[in-house]
Amino acid sequence: MKFGIDRLITEEELRAPLDGKRVALVAHPASVTASLDHSLDALIDRGVNVSSAFGPQHGLKGDKQDNMVETADETDPQYGIPVFSLYGEVRRPTGQMMSSADVFLFDLQDLGCRIYTFVTTLLYLLEEAAEAGKAVWVLDRPNPAGGPVEGTLLEPGQESFVGAAPMTMRHGLTMGEMARWFVDHFKLDVDLKVIEMRGWTPGKAPGYGWPEDRIWINPSPNAANLNMARAYAGTVMLEGTTLSEGRGTTRPLEVLFGAPDVDAKAVLAEMHELAPVWMRGCAIRECWFEPTFHKHAGTLCNGLMVHAEGKFYDHHAFRPWRLQALAFKAIRRLCPDYPLWRDFPYEYEFDRLAIDVINGGSALREWVDDAAAVPDDFDERAEADEAAWRESIAPHLIYS
Repeated sequence: MKFGIDRLITEEELRAPLDGKRVALVAHPASVTASLDHSLDALIDRGVNVSSAFGPQHGLKGDKQDNMVETADETDPQYGIPVFSLYGEVRRPTGQMMSSADVFLFDLQDLGCRIYTFVTTLLYLLEEAAEAGKAVWVLDRPNPAGGPVEGTLLEPGQESFVGAAPMTMRHGLTMGEMARWFVDHFKLDVDLKVIEMRGWTPGKAPGYGWPEDRIWINPSPNAANLNMARAYAGTVMLEGTTLSEGRGTTRPLEVLFGAPDVDAKAVLAEMHELAPVWMRGCAIRECWFEPTFHKHAGTLCNGLMVHAEGKFYDHHAFRPWRLQALAFKAIRRLCPDYPLWRDFPYEYEFDRLAIDVINGGSALREWVDDAAAVPDDFDERAEADEAAWRESIAPHLIYS
């Protein structure tokens, strides 16, 4: 199969409209070709006039570890072109940045989750391109989580840098499909072109979204493998809690939680009692770890690890968002007074609880904290939102 970047550098007729144009590239470390050449190098080698580059959260080099750790603008030492940061003094491209090119190539590897900020970066680029009369080409890449949809819709007024629009947490789209949906939903008058993949088969074995013959490269520092990408729509919610998400270990965001004062075996038993159907499609095992930095640094934590991989993985049964919610509910039932929700500035939101910013509303937190609420209550709300989202995106699917 071929990703969008592979088609662009090998198919001369696709590149022809770029002749005589100044071209900008939005990229990060996972923006590579099938032969592992970085897209910036590959495009310039093919004679494309790249006049600027842009780096999203974590930077063009992917060296910034945590949230709200900004990257400065710089000049590329090899090509002498400006490299603008979209996670520094600004997160939305400025007029000066937009004036640096005529066509903007967007080549970011996504994880298929609304909260992953590259989704919002795409929207901001499309909006500013519409304002400035610039063209945007999305060089499409796989959604490693495949096509399943899961989660409640972001509520009106809950927009943020991790919540660009009323979409579910696990959105089921590629960035090319997402761009098409953005243009339609926000009625953007922008010159959009999607360089589609060839041969991508989401939802089918063996990769279920990620081709087995393609090397995995971290699109962000803690996105270390496919297991993380599959679990992320659930485990990312740990960022809004006092529980460790495994940052400071070699397997971040692959655990349902870690804490020095929570009995993981008891939580697992409670989860089985509450909603065993939400636990399908993966294996869950007790684990121990000691983070070297971040939450509970230097302290032994007991936790549960998710394995959405190998013989344990059922692509169509795995529901990571519900699985993570279930872990929270089990902890709350076992420890009603546990200080679960972390109150701190999250992705430049200072007045809302982080868990609500992450979920685009308070519904999940309120369900967890309501002693009388049961899984069926949660399912009813989520299933209605998931159905509405599937209907909304159906006209924009490319690979269905």
